[in-house]
Amino acid sequence: MTSKHAPTSETHVPSWHPVWVALLGSLWLASVGNYALWQQVHQLPEVTGLRGLAFALGFGVIITSALTAVLSFLNWRGWLKPVLSVFFLSAASGAYFMVSYGIVIDSTMITNVVQTDTKEALDLLNWRMLISLLVLGILPCWVLWKTPLQVLRLRQQIWSNTLTAVVSVVVIVAALLAIFQDFSSIMRNHTQLRYLVNPLNSYYAIGMVAAKPFQRDNKTLLPIGKDAQMATPKPNEKPPLLLLVLGETARMGNFGVNGYERQTTPALAKENIISLKGVMSCGTSTATSVPCMFSHLGKEDFEARKNNYESLIDVLHHAGLAVLWIDNQSGCKGVCERVPQALTKELKHPTLCKDGECFDEIMLNQLDERIQALPAERRAKGVVVVMHQMGSHGPAYYKRVPDAFKKFQPECKSNALQECTREQVVNSFDNTILYTDHFLGQAIQWLKKSEATAASAMLYVSDHGESLGENNLYLHGLPYRVAPDVQKRVPWITWWSPQFEKQLGLSRTCLQNKVQMPLTHDNYFHSVLGLVNVSTEVYQAKLDVHADCRSRS
Repeated sequence: MTSKHAPTSETHVPSWHPVWVALLGSLWLASVGNYALWQQVHQLPEVTGLRGLAFALGFGVIITSALTAVLSFLNWRGWLKPVLSVFFLSAASGAYFMVSYGIVIDSTMITNVVQTDTKEALDLLNWRMLISLLVLGILPCWVLWKTPLQVLRLRQQIWSNTLTAVVSVVVIVAALLAIFQDFSSIMRNHTQLRYLVNPLNSYYAIGMVAAKPFQRDNKTLLPIGKDAQMATPKPNEKPPLLLLVLGETARMGNFGVNGYERQTTPALAKENIISLKGVMSCGTSTATSVPCMFSHLGKEDFEARKNNYESLIDVLHHAGLAVLWIDNQSGCKGVCERVPQALTKELKHPTLCKDGECFDEIMLNQLDERIQALPAERRAKGVVVVMHQMGSHGPAYYKRVPDAFKKFQPECKSNALQECTREQVVNSFDNTILYTDHFLGQAIQWLKKSEATAASAMLYVSDHGESLGENNLYLHGLPYRVAPDVQKRVPWITWWSPQFEKQLGLSRTCLQNKVQMPLTHDNYFHSVLGLVNVSTEVYQAKLDVHADCRSRS
């Protein structure tokens, strides 16, 4: 008996040579994945007409060939699809943030990502990001994994990869020679473009961060200011009580006391404060600025350092002062690790805390008890309290402010700032300044209550500024040399009690004359030491903004 089978047919799906898959993947990344780059290129005044088109095409060829060359070193059996998938997903993520907030990706931005806590990360999530990941990342990944690849023998794979790398380099050189004059000029005048080449910018930045341990000895912390000591108090003098408020993301120009068109600082306007307007930050992110401003090195030497050193906080501690760091944010970035600390951002309070986050006023709660817990012999010499604000941390500005201080309306109630009008974004940010003003006003009131036993003072300085949509830029973190001034110009506000002013022989008129003087975070370390009359070999009077404004040395 003979069995009969119905004829069958198989659909044959042709397999692809790995080189073609790598090339097509590179084309996708260089074109769609680099939308942020091409958006910037299109806006350049130099890129016009046929010559501008030739530059753009040549630049695109260079990026495609560079990506193909990189993939040629990773194009081995079983590797290509996973590697390209990582490229697609990282490019999708980078493209979203660069397009949405106008940021660029460099080593500083990667450091920020590494040091971002869960709450800060969740503030960045929204449906636009999900769509970006789906279209730019998951979709090409799906197509890639549905595509069958030819399996090459080892000798064939080596030959194919070598030829691909050589051809890619030749194409890069040819394209570069063809557009060299425009390329060199544009890349020199618009250095931000190099940080937009996606996803190579991310991998280069990760490499730079990974290389830092080899460039700097991070295992050893060198001591400074071990010789620090306070001046001998005169009869009837009270120990100093200095409150250092470390602001977050506050723009100098949005403070009413600095001439802003809106009255965002009504509480400070009622106090006898002095606000310096010419201060530039050390960096454009918390991870850079905070360690730098508490360092004795200054910006240039801090960035080039081969070793890590103790901070201003350590010097104050060496001088015998009672030092307390209170943090309502993501930590002190290493500068306060050797003194008592209090973390407040996850405390429970019926009105000051909600949704796992606390408003800055929580740092004033139970403050007297925290200070009393410090060693009595140190408190007798003086107390320095540092308060690290949540301040104006974006993009979810609306979360930083209690309802009672949301004066400027309508506000942006989204963490996708591009969904809001610029008016809404500015309103939300100005509300954070209004609340910071209230917080500083409450801090001054607390200091005034301490005048019976201490000579009190407050110094408020922000770590960096913020972009609020100017030129389609949002947030902060751009490389310092290309960042706009609004990301670098920070408020510096001083308040002294009459007793503090008298003991140090401070001249208010002298400091008032420095309101417009160009200053930087480099002045912070030495100015703080001067305020509490600490002498040490690392102190530099020329960098102390108060040095020539006080009669007591």
